[in-house]
Amino acid sequence: MMMLVMMVNYLVLIIGVLVGVAFVTLLERKILGYIQIRKGPNKVGYIGILQPFSDAVKLFTKEQTLPTLSNFFVYYMSPVFSLFISLIVWLVMPYEMGLVNFEMGVLFFLCCLSLGVYSTMSAGWSSNSKYSLLGSLRAVAQTISYEVSLALILLSFLFLIGGFSFELFNLYQEKVWLLWFVFPLSCVWFASCLAETNRTPFDFAEGESELVSGFNTEYSSGGFALIFMAEYASILFMSALFAIMFLGAGLVSVLFYLKLVMVSFFFIWVRGTLPRLRYDKLMYLAWKSFLPVSLNYLVFYMSVKLLCFSLFII
Repeated sequence: MMMLVMMVNYLVLIIGVLVGVAFVTLLERKILGYIQIRKGPNKVGYIGILQPFSDAVKLFTKEQTLPTLSNFFVYYMSPVFSLFISLIVWLVMPYEMGLVNFEMGVLFFLCCLSLGVYSTMSAGWSSNSKYSLLGSLRAVAQTISYEVSLALILLSFLFLIGGFSFELFNLYQEKVWLLWFVFPLSCVWFASCLAETNRTPFDFAEGESELVSGFNTEYSSGGFALIFMAEYASILFMSALFAIMFLGAGLVSVLFYLKLVMVSFFFIWVRGTLPRLRYDKLMYLAWKSFLPVSLNYLVFYMSVKLLCFSLFII
């Protein structure tokens, strides 16, 4: 019976995430419209509110193209696996209402993060197109580079909160947000999240001028829609994670969802404001800037924790 309740809860969660993804795309198109001093979508439904659903119907009813020389099974399964990873990672959220409660949520999150690389790599390789392969190689190199700094930042927090559960973040931020203590680290985390989700200014996987459309060049209709949904589900998840880690809100409060929307807005705002970086600059930023900052903060927080323990023992 308990298992059935958990499955129903998870199903409701997935539906909620997918509806959220639909409206994040609408929010993005509206905000980008106003940034570029034009109207966003405003024809389908009242003020364009039904636009995401018409987009979904259009994408899933288009003809599916199949490259002649592609590896059929891997080519079809890569977008499905990508969306599956983006949805399963939502289990780590501290829900407090009958879903899976992970004691090792941080480790599960890091595992899902590293698995996302395989779907990108297999999508580019199985298309049997040189453009897709180049796009996937760049995306994989970028993702792996920024995962290192993400893991180190998370490790710093694990020393501070003393556990692997995301619920501990809520307990430690009842009085004051962690954002005020670790503001530089939160900026590095946000920039790494942009790179991790292949968003502007780090969207080298989709550098149209030189790579057509990146690893998803050969995908159309349903396959493209699944990759698109996986990307936006990841954006929503990273926004939720940022709110939990730095803005201290429990998932049962309305305030948490307002913070989530605010962080998602920043993802879109960055896209409307910043130009794409050069690829070598991206790698330089990851290995020469973010990695030393993350390592220094890690050593600093380890020292702080040790000092607290020694003072407590004395």
